[in-house]
Amino acid sequence: MTTRITKISKEDDDRTVLRVEGSLHLADAEVLESTYMDLCEQHSHSIAIDLAGLSFLDSDSASVLCRLKKQGAELIGIHFFVQQILQAAGNC
Repeated sequence: MTTRITKISKEDDDRTVLRVEGSLHLADAEVLESTYMDLCEQHSHSIAIDLAGLSFLDSDSASVLCRLKKQGAELIGIHFFVQQILQAAGNC
């Protein structure tokens, strides 16, 4: 399954959400990271990454997600198996 990253902004909410769906491999995770960093430069409000639609996550992508979390990204919609992979990736 391919990866889809969708930016969701609501006028009545001070948060931007990046919804990730499908399989997340390193190349896609790097696109996500770049998109997150661009949004951080453009906006002062919070940015969440919604992982509820994620069906696969490799260890390299998990490391990218942990790095994003440490930089202030809010990870939401995390399934149990994704949480386990993030924990295995280290200090996330």
